Amino acid sequence: KKVIYGIFPLKIANRAVRELRFIHQVFGGFIIGKLLDSLIIGILCFCGMSLMKLPYVMLVSVIVGVTNVIPFFGPFIGAIPSAFFILLVNPLQCLYFIIFVLLLQQFDGPKILGDSTGISSFGVLFSILLFGGLFGFVGMIIGVPTFAVLYNLGKDGVEHFLRKKGLSCNTQDYAEL
Repeated sequence: KKVIYGIFPLKIANRAVRELRFIHQVFGGFIIGKLLDSLIIGILCFCGMSLMKLPYVMLVSVIVGVTNVIPFFGPFIGAIPSAFFILLVNPLQCLYFIIFVLLLQQFDGPKILGDSTGISSFGVLFSILLFGGLFGFVGMIIGVPTFAVLYNLGKDGVEHFLRKKGLSCNTQDYAEL
């Protein structure tokens, strides 16, 4: 903050600090929330697999939990090799595992991510695909909070120009034009 206030005029420095706080809030909340969510999914996977007496309980639970950090596609990325491991032991148990993972993933999804970041489910999916395509694995992880920050900056910019022109910032006012 000292450097920002030393280099920039007060109005710009205040705006920069406010935006940096927002970025910290979005990224911090997203990453902590996603890690906690992944831990819960991993534990639920462990408990469910233990109750069903499936093989490789610990290995599969760790794979499912770790890959769950990747929004939307992660659970399926982790389920594919895990299902293969179980398939090698018992094909019927593999089918049970696939059904279990599909049910387990109903606790997760883009709606939850959208609610925590302020973007729509479409925005979540779009950001994962875009940033994943551009930056690979890391892009899939940081895509949602990055898109949320960029979306907020764009929205603030548009609303600034609307206020400057004396126009309404309410989206519904433009629906019927």
